[in-house]
Parts: sequence; structure tokens; C-alpha cells
Amino acid sequence: MNILVTGGASGLGAAIVKKLATDGSHTVYFTYSKSATAAAEIEAEFEKAIAIYCDFTVEASLDALLMQLPSLDIQVLINNANGPIHKEHFYKTDYTVFQNSFNYNILPTLRITQEAMKVFRKRKFGKIINIISSAVINKPPVGWSEYVANKAYLLAMSKVWATEGIKFNVSSNSVSPSFMQTNMTSDTDDRLVEQMKDSHPLKQLLTTNEVADAVVFFVAASQQVNGVNMAINAGADFA
Repeated sequence: MNILVTGGASGLGAAIVKKLATDGSHTVYFTYSKSATAAAEIEAEFEKAIAIYCDFTVEASLDALLMQLPSLDIQVLINNANGPIHKEHFYKTDYTVFQNSFNYNILPTLRITQEAMKVFRKRKFGKIINIISSAVINKPPVGWSEYVANKAYLLAMSKVWATEGIKFNVSSNSVSPSFMQTNMTSDTDDRLVEQMKDSHPLKQLLTTNEVADAVVFFVAASQQVNGVNMAINAGADFA
């Protein structure tokens, strides 16, 4: 299948791209912005992994991706891209943080998904897979209101896409992983990380490869699997 992964050059996105690209039947397109070197390394390692530059904060860059999308003839869209997390108590956070985050994270995702839906509806088949967070299910981390709000919005949209798309054989599912150690969470205090490990029922944090396995499942799943949000948190009540 032809697959597009947004934000696929680092962290969880890179793990997803690599898992999918090991299957020779897939052509995996993935977007990158600041990780040009990592994107080139993935392309060098996997023959059918193709990097596409796209900076969600630049209108012209996003427009270029949207214009290119029909020619990619994708069958699967994986919405993974997310900018840096603003970590601050809600009452201290300036409203422009929420405004800018919505403009640069959510609106580009909506626009890409709209264009993908047009392709899917014409071919009478498609899969949308959204990377959410267990923070929308469990007790959200203190100071992550901007991130959690965005993910909650995307989860709600995922349900809408599942309802509207299935009559055209287009499914929409989500994966909600708990805390992972990636570049996005690299500034988390080491003591807090150790506390999370100690309180984890398995005494080890979730890995990006484990989450990528869940994404691979949805890529291969029947279209009967629709509107599902898979929480990957070992049943633990923390994000």
C-alpha cells in the first residue's frame, strides 16, 4: 500500500516508518521539517521510504504538500506530526499559545486529512490512523493543557471521520500511547521518569517500537475495525 506518515523522521514517527518500510509491499512517504539528516538516513536504509519536506508553520510548505498528495495515491494516512509541547500551568499560559498550537498542529492535520479523504472516497478505500495520547483517557500531566487539548480535539475528529468515511469504505482509528522517552519528552526531569518507571505495572516505560506495532495492526486490519481508540498504557492510570 501507499502510506503517508506525517512527522516521520524522528521519534515515534521514525519507528512507524521503519516498521512499515520493512514490508516490501508498502511505499512509505513521510514528512519531515527539522530532521533532514535523519530523513536522509531512513531513505538510505529503506528503498521504498520517501521523505517529503513540509513545515506545518509555513503556509506555502503545507500548500505544496497538499498539491502533491493526490499524485501519491495513498491508501493510508497516519497523522503523527506534532510540534514541541508547551509545558506550563493552564492559568499561566497566554491564550496565544493555544491559538498558535491549534494553527500549527491541528489545522494542518485537518487540511491533510481532508485532501486524503478526497483520494480515499474516489478509490472507495482508505485508512486514517491518528496518534493521540493516553493523556486524553487517564489523568493528564500537570502543565500539558495545550498538548492534551489538541489531542482531545483530534480524537473527536477521528470519531467524525470514522462515521462519515465508512460508507465509502474509509476507516478511522486511533492509537493513544502513554509516556515514551523521545525528543519531544527529552526535557522531562530524570527523577520524574524514574517515578513513572517505579509506578508502572511492568516497571518499564512504553517504547516507540511497541506503539509502531499497534499502528501496523491498524494498517493491516479489516475495515470492520473502525472508530477504535487503542490505549497503550498497560492499564495504568498515568499519561
